[in-house]
Amino acid sequence: MKIAFEQDFASACDTQSKIAADALVASCLAAAGDGDPGAYYDLGIAFSTGSHGASCDLVEAHKWFNLAAVDGHEEAAQCRADISDEMTAREIAEAQRRAREWLSASRRAA
Repeated sequence: MKIAFEQDFASACDTQSKIAADALVASCLAAAGDGDPGAYYDLGIAFSTGSHGASCDLVEAHKWFNLAAVDGHEEAAQCRADISDEMTAREIAEAQRRAREWLSASRRAA
């Protein structure tokens, strides 16, 4: 009986952690939609580390670091350079295409 309770409690904690992580990414995406370079950077961190409910995706991470760097976020520029060392030229090109697409879509929305 005690083991079942502990498993249920652990499962509930995992679910709450996932909900909180998803909410963090969602709030960063909302702020990114408003052009917040800090949110771009936070999304880059989430995707580069596979944390806060985001899967590890260096192409997405590069995209977000690139957007933050373009807005003058110096730490994002360094992070972008660091992960570029682990990416192929094709992956970097895809990340840059996604960043341009994001900028184009946000300009249309404004």
